[in-house]
Amino acid sequence: MVRPTLLVLAAGMGSRYGSLKQMDGVGPNGEAIIDYSIYDAIRAGFGKVVFVIRHSFEKEFKEMFSKERFGGRIEVDFVFQELDYLPEGFTIPEGREKPWGTNHAVMMGATAVNEPFAVINADDFYGEDAYRVMGNYLSQLEGAKGEYAMVGYEVNKTLSENGTVSRGVCTIDENRMLTSMVERTKIERNAEGTIVFHDLGEDVALEENTPVSMNFFGFTPDYFAHSAEEFKTFLASDDAKTNLKAEFYIPYMVNKLINKGEARMKVLSTTAQWFGVTYKEDKPMLVAKIEKLIEEGVYPRNLWE
Repeated sequence: MVRPTLLVLAAGMGSRYGSLKQMDGVGPNGEAIIDYSIYDAIRAGFGKVVFVIRHSFEKEFKEMFSKERFGGRIEVDFVFQELDYLPEGFTIPEGREKPWGTNHAVMMGATAVNEPFAVINADDFYGEDAYRVMGNYLSQLEGAKGEYAMVGYEVNKTLSENGTVSRGVCTIDENRMLTSMVERTKIERNAEGTIVFHDLGEDVALEENTPVSMNFFGFTPDYFAHSAEEFKTFLASDDAKTNLKAEFYIPYMVNKLINKGEARMKVLSTTAQWFGVTYKEDKPMLVAKIEKLIEEGVYPRNLWE
């Protein structure tokens, strides 16, 4: 069995939150969400963590999330995502300031990851069981290609009381294989209590248990080569050239590979509860949830002692 790697997408500065939320303390001793993610990954058998960061906060980030912080229990590496990290022959469109999106961030891990790997957001709390089911899946994939996975959460367990959220809304078949994933950017529970999204200009309802992606994916290393090739097609498109906010999302890439029959994606079930800090106002609830998990014995009060 292979020991998978955890690729942590931490290059985003969290514009809606208003600070570098990846490093914000949520545990009783100032532990960040990332600390709990790494703790869960170690328990699930992951052997290495690779952080995708930006040069603008490199020093601060590396000082905090060092190998020593984790007691040497997991290998640590860093890679960088910047707007001008583009294939040869491509340049940044004039006026473009927004990063190229989550799948561009994943691509930055190609030089540091050679084994099956999981991808997570730095600012999402996925829960112990999610890492366990993903770790079990990836550990069986040594030498495999095109056998991907994602942890699926019910949409009703992923909302914020403080604003709309973005989710990859999934359709799955009878074998829990993903058939499609569509990024929806304005999901909320309306005044009538119905979960809706607004992307299409009017409210569209979602069932409470609709499976959604929280950007917890599992890939084999062939995903890097597929992404590098598709990114060129994306950059050459009219949308990427004219829409200064167009992004190369993971769901976009996954859908492409599934539709071409070059990969399949298993949607893994989990008993874990997702928590996130999309907005600053979400933080007190997360802090309280972590305290409850500590009281239940899921985590020690002093995580790294």
